[in-house]
Amino acid sequence: MSRGADPRGPLRELLRLAGAVLAGQLAVVGFGVADTVMLGRGGDTLGLATLALGQAVYMTTYLALDGVTQALLPALGREAGAARLGGVAGVFRQGLWLAGMLALLGCLLLLWPQPLLRLTGHRGAALPVEYLRVLALGLPAAMLYRIHVALGQSIGRPMLVTVQQALGLGCKLLLNALLVAPAALGLHGLAGHGVLGCAAATTLTQWLLLAGAWRQHGRDPALRTLRALGHFDPPQARQLLALLRLGLPIGATVLVDVSSFTGMALFIARTGTVQLAAHQVAISVATVMYMLPLSMSIATGSLVARQLGASRAQGAVHAAWSGVAAAVGVSAAAALALLLLRGHIAVWYSSDPRVAAVAMHLLALVAAYQVFDALQACSAFALRSWHVAALPGALYALALWGVGLAGGCVLGLGLGGLSPPALRGAAGFWAAYCAGLALAAAGIGTLLLRVTRRQLVSARAAARAAT
Repeated sequence: MSRGADPRGPLRELLRLAGAVLAGQLAVVGFGVADTVMLGRGGDTLGLATLALGQAVYMTTYLALDGVTQALLPALGREAGAARLGGVAGVFRQGLWLAGMLALLGCLLLLWPQPLLRLTGHRGAALPVEYLRVLALGLPAAMLYRIHVALGQSIGRPMLVTVQQALGLGCKLLLNALLVAPAALGLHGLAGHGVLGCAAATTLTQWLLLAGAWRQHGRDPALRTLRALGHFDPPQARQLLALLRLGLPIGATVLVDVSSFTGMALFIARTGTVQLAAHQVAISVATVMYMLPLSMSIATGSLVARQLGASRAQGAVHAAWSGVAAAVGVSAAAALALLLLRGHIAVWYSSDPRVAAVAMHLLALVAAYQVFDALQACSAFALRSWHVAALPGALYALALWGVGLAGGCVLGLGLGGLSPPALRGAAGFWAAYCAGLALAAAGIGTLLLRVTRRQLVSARAAARAAT
């Protein structure tokens, strides 16, 4: 470090990136919240049921595919750190090919979703199928836009995307009002289209976001310098395979996480509607809470990749552990706030005192695992910058399926009579999930420690050899 350098500089950069990413992530989460609130206030019970079922299938599909594209963050970050603008543009163009191939797979699943719907217990109603087919029309735009998101994050310009995502939320709200509840805008002559209107609003917004990204490449000085869309590149098998080698384990890891929550919901449904409703409250709060460590993790992965691209091994290690420490600290503070306010939050979500009482208990468990979640998530994103993804994914599967879901069945369903009464029902599943995340955090955090130690040893050996 040069004389006069500010040691807090990397932390400030981390927090700047994380804050911008967080704002964008919350805007995206707002899409689902808008659908739920609008249908709920309109008393559309069938629409809400369709939304719950359709979103379970759509988000499982989308998030698993999106996980594969997360390989772009370290790949682009390394090129940006090395100041290879042509390399950044080349990786970006190959990312577009990857997104297109993934979108094709996703569209096939969403246009003919009956096998996936049968896994949820669905038995043939037409509305969920129609809902998913409308969303399929927007999936190509959503996947291509994710590559633009990865570019903005990897070059340290996340606000390029965040502003668009905030505007996208505004468009989504307006389109929802027009297509779902036009009377709210005074358009009493137009008919609302319920949950299909929600899907159409999401699809239109996704294409508008993609159009905004394309326009941004021609107008923003930083993106115009890259010339990422300046010419056509055919798909390059070697580079695409390299992205898939890193991206497929990440996508599998995301699928493990999503499927563990899906499995929890299916098993908790056996314990009654009060338990399931309280579980849904906990899921909603946990999703918002996760945006904090996720944003810190994305920022950390971006910084680590850029440090590695610039051949600054010590800087990469410092960025990794600074990110982990910041994520853990922020999540600990958020957990404390949730623990203190969980009663008010539970009542705000549900006016049913039975649901609120169970939800308050579950929110305490949600607060309990926040530090573990931050540690494992930020460690995993940092490890991806060193191209380590398969082993963390295996550890995650073992923890969430082997301990979280299996343990939840033992505790929540009282299998073998081993569960105390306080952990019967949804509480048992959330307690087991907390234990699974603790195991994942220990394993993935230890792996990051080993990788960073090896990196420092290699860097010191190289420095001695150079002198």
